[in-house]
Amino acid sequence: MNPVLAMPENAPPRRRGRIQLLLILMVVIGPMLLATAMYKFSFWVPEGRSYHGTLIGNGQTIAELGVRDAMPEQTWQLLVTAPVGCEQDCQQMVFVARQIHIGLGRDASRASHAVAVTGMPADYAEKLKQEYPRLKRYGLEPATYSKATENLGGAQLWIVDPHGNLVLRYDGTTKGKKILNDLRHLLKLSNIG
Repeated sequence: MNPVLAMPENAPPRRRGRIQLLLILMVVIGPMLLATAMYKFSFWVPEGRSYHGTLIGNGQTIAELGVRDAMPEQTWQLLVTAPVGCEQDCQQMVFVARQIHIGLGRDASRASHAVAVTGMPADYAEKLKQEYPRLKRYGLEPATYSKATENLGGAQLWIVDPHGNLVLRYDGTTKGKKILNDLRHLLKLSNIG
């Protein structure tokens, strides 16, 4: 007798095995396909955000921002920029950046703070040397800065990753506690810096 012809009574378990295999594949591959489709076609994307600043998601670097003489840091950086000069709003942001850096506590070694301005009053520059010895100072090219930021007004505080990429931007109205929470969250998620 031919063994192929004797198999009809075994057909239902074989069909059941194929269905089980397809279900297992759908459970494993299905979520990946759904996630890829959600990313590509931007559907079911949550509206809520866990950060308080403006996300810079285009890969822009501090060099493209117009910051001169900035050496790549191995830490996260709180960078204050002022296109016109370091006036009252800039000075307030520099103070906030230092307080945030201090507020990091044991993670303070993973961050630094800096200021990039086109000009600074001489008395304030002297005050920074005495009271903010760890503050890094950079120059700022106004034309490049205004082109890169689309003429944002006033001083801005940026969170920069250890590779020099801009991550988040804050204006002078953002509370320091919110910026501190965002930076702590980034440090918690990051394996660099």
